[in-house]
Amino acid sequence: MINRRTWCVLAIGLCLVSRNVAADDTPGPAVSDHPSIHETVEKNRGRMVYVPAGDYTISAKIAIHGNGSGLFGPGRIIQTNAEQPIVQIEDAADVELRDLTLTRPGGSQETRCEGVVALRCRNLAIENLKVIDNRSNSAAIALRESSGCRIRSCRVLNYARIAVDDRTASDNYGYAFRCIDGSGIVVTYSTDTLIEGNQVVEQNLLPTREVQQRYELGKFVKKNATKGTLMQQTVWDAERVNNWHQGSAIVVTGPEMSDRTQILGNRIENAAQGIDLHADRVIVANNTVHNAFIGMKAMHGSRNVLIIGNQFSKNDLWAIGLMPGAASHPAIPPSGDAPAREANDDGGSIIANNIISDFGYGNARWIWADANCCPIRFDTGQEPDDPPLRNVIVQGNVIDDRGADGPRYNYAVFIPQGDRAPQGLRFANNLFPAGTRGVSNIPLEP
Repeated sequence: MINRRTWCVLAIGLCLVSRNVAADDTPGPAVSDHPSIHETVEKNRGRMVYVPAGDYTISAKIAIHGNGSGLFGPGRIIQTNAEQPIVQIEDAADVELRDLTLTRPGGSQETRCEGVVALRCRNLAIENLKVIDNRSNSAAIALRESSGCRIRSCRVLNYARIAVDDRTASDNYGYAFRCIDGSGIVVTYSTDTLIEGNQVVEQNLLPTREVQQRYELGKFVKKNATKGTLMQQTVWDAERVNNWHQGSAIVVTGPEMSDRTQILGNRIENAAQGIDLHADRVIVANNTVHNAFIGMKAMHGSRNVLIIGNQFSKNDLWAIGLMPGAASHPAIPPSGDAPAREANDDGGSIIANNIISDFGYGNARWIWADANCCPIRFDTGQEPDDPPLRNVIVQGNVIDDRGADGPRYNYAVFIPQGDRAPQGLRFANNLFPAGTRGVSNIPLEP
């Protein structure tokens, strides 16, 4: 039996436990503690600030500094100033931004700024965030020059806008044109990044004929006196391009700098390009990319890319593409004060166990119907000194073609030929139905 004294001791212990749990559950400083979110964040550097349910209108970015700082809670932050990001995190470690909704009202939705921009951060966590109607030719969520950061379980909705893509400063192009532009999640010059379980969806601007005609998409608005070196003469003379659907759902870029990235289990829908890589040692696994004219590509010196277990559906130009780019280059010896540089080449990669379905049945089919459309594409570089793509294993992939009017691709796999053709491609145990011209333009080496 438990005597009265024992019951008292137990009751005191339970009371202390109850108090400790309650103390642990309190959210800490809240935005209501000061006149503005900005002031609350500034006066609580190094602490997480709670944003209760409700709408919080701002006209200047929320700047987060200090290690261990952050914002969390069910509140909705509304940025009315199109010339400002919503949240900017800078030069900080162990910051958290989670559970919030970040958005812009009508009239301020089209912007050149990000929803969230993080600069030079370490161990940043952006989790369970909603970024809605931040329609920018930059990004909804941008991470730059950072390490060990994670972007998880976020929802990015309607991130694209009508814009002008100005390439007049480039000798390769030399023109500017009207386009749909904007990206969902963009990681630049960063290492050890995790991008997992996010939904990146565009519902506002789709590449239909009506949208193209309404905004005169693809039409030149500026043109240099001299044709760009990478421009076809026919396109230059016509003053119109068909790649007017720009941007990507997820971008990891920063050739020769971005390294060790995981892109896992994301849902991507209605993007121009689903996943765009210019980085080394990347894992692209278990993602779904639906209705993008390019499912994914890796180029500009992307080495050691593992593309495994993804679903690519209703892609129209290609689903998976590997190729060198203008940033690829051979090894460069030292010259004057400039040190030697290692080669920035493409390859040493694996494409395995992916499923490509309903190829050619997306919204952009009408744009690319006359192009060399193919589910899997390898290519040569953009410039003469680009080293060829080398050493790629392609195994266990399935192309599932059930279209009533036959395949909507020329070849299941396209491999260009010539002096800079890809080298060391190996194929095994794939199911590749023939396109209108065959399985591949050349025999596939086992």
